[in-house]
Amino acid sequence: MTATLQQTLLAPDTQPQVVTGCQALIEQQVSGMSGISGAAVKVSYKTVRAIAPGQVQHMVESLLPRMTEELEPYWADFTASGGAEFGDYLAKRGDEVSESLLSVTDARAAVSQRPTIIKAYRTVRGSAARHVVSALPDLGALVQEHAG
Repeated sequence: MTATLQQTLLAPDTQPQVVTGCQALIEQQVSGMSGISGAAVKVSYKTVRAIAPGQVQHMVESLLPRMTEELEPYWADFTASGGAEFGDYLAKRGDEVSESLLSVTDARAAVSQRPTIIKAYRTVRGSAARHVVSALPDLGALVQEHAG
């Protein structure tokens, strides 16, 4: 039986590499943003990092199991279909995949006890789907690098 995406990406020898890759992807995505919504994301991101150093790494580590769970059906379909690039596969299903992933952060924000973090998240949530969609090719490549 083939290992699940969770079993592969959350394995003790792989998970730290995935976390580091996700943090680099977040940094890349945030730094590449422009316009009013990009400025809002940059300010929110900077605020979170200033108020809670290490928070981004902690959030990646804590969200990764649920994010991986949300990606599992897409990965299973991708591997069954014999696709070449998981990033392309995800991008073609951008709206659906982004909402699946954002359901994880929405649930997390709903139970957060940190008003500043909640406010920062609410500030960027409206444009979040667009930003997630733009990151899907790179996210897919990251997943495929560690799971493929």
